[in-house]
Amino acid sequence: MIILKSAVNSLVRFFNSANGVGLSVNRGAAFCFLLFVFCFSCSFSTKEESGGAGWTLTVSGKVGFPQEGQILIQEIKNGALGWQDTITLKSNYTFSKGITVTQPGYYKINFYGRQFVDFILYKSNIEINVDGNDPNGFAEIKGSPEIDVIRKAQILMREAETSPEIAKLNAEFSSAAQERNQEKMATIQDAYMKEIKKSQDKVAQLLRNEPPSLGVINLLQSNTVLDRDMYFDTYLAVAEKLKKEWPDYDHAKTFIAMVESMKSIAIGQPAPEIALPDTTGQVVKLSSMRGKYVLVDFWAKWCGPCRQENPNVVRAYHKFKDKGFTVFGVSLDRSRSDWLLAIKQDGLDWTHVSDLKYWQSAAAKSYNITGIPFSVLLDPNGVIIAKNLRGRALEKKLEEVLAE
Repeated sequence: MIILKSAVNSLVRFFNSANGVGLSVNRGAAFCFLLFVFCFSCSFSTKEESGGAGWTLTVSGKVGFPQEGQILIQEIKNGALGWQDTITLKSNYTFSKGITVTQPGYYKINFYGRQFVDFILYKSNIEINVDGNDPNGFAEIKGSPEIDVIRKAQILMREAETSPEIAKLNAEFSSAAQERNQEKMATIQDAYMKEIKKSQDKVAQLLRNEPPSLGVINLLQSNTVLDRDMYFDTYLAVAEKLKKEWPDYDHAKTFIAMVESMKSIAIGQPAPEIALPDTTGQVVKLSSMRGKYVLVDFWAKWCGPCRQENPNVVRAYHKFKDKGFTVFGVSLDRSRSDWLLAIKQDGLDWTHVSDLKYWQSAAAKSYNITGIPFSVLLDPNGVIIAKNLRGRALEKKLEEVLAE
């Protein structure tokens, strides 16, 4: 996945108050992630050498401050550099390069190793004007519908960033944080999320209405623009459009596969079965917990954010364990002794299972786990009704469903 830095990064720079205490769209949550390492190929080819039918586009532009060295244009495919070629600068500091493409793709221009510009090519000629010397200098992309949709989303999200309502909430949150008033902070956070959702609703509508493009795919794959659970219908709608209009393009296939994998753990779906050894070696099935509300909690001893969240889960467990609620802990540890020690240290008095296979755990694969803590709340029939409830949010949800 490629995130276009010039556009997407600003989507997640929401705001901080003057004293450094501010609200966060991800509720300040921290996670332990499965790291994907991409190896960059050392062998390159030119487009003319790569063969295959396609169409030729022109990438042109101007460099404000030319430097010694080369200007390279590079394709980025599957997280790695594919081919590269040089760009010749004319005496008036302009350039023009013809490129044959066979499908939409991600590209990068490396200006003398000093400034880098990421962009998308599909069926439009584009113009790229840059400073050329300063890594954070002027960079402008014209003529790219894909970049334009990212800019539109950026503008919509900035409406929240600059709104008077958000400014007021941020000031109130800072005051509550200084007072260490957790209840008030939680209330303000909820109000903040409602304001943010207004902009996210507009972004979701935009992406559903746009024609297929790598701009849309990029935004939805970025994990920073729309909550995948809350806006799963948008992901489905875009995937269906791609199936009809871009069935043969690689990036479309990757996105469609991602959405298909999301379906299995979407809210409203039956939770995938888990059958793993417990702390005594006996295999326990998740389905054996039917009849209760169950929090399926993926964690590990080595995961700091998981350990920080454990007191909240413990509090909810003891508050609701006699009212039809329990926890089913799934550890991604590798060491049995570490696993058992953490259970004891954190006072986790519920059912625990693990195959001690780290990220390769069968359960982790079934639930598409790429980061922990990760949890799903199941109803008594084993259907997913909520995901990743942090802090007091778990207690609030349990109070709601157990009162029904």
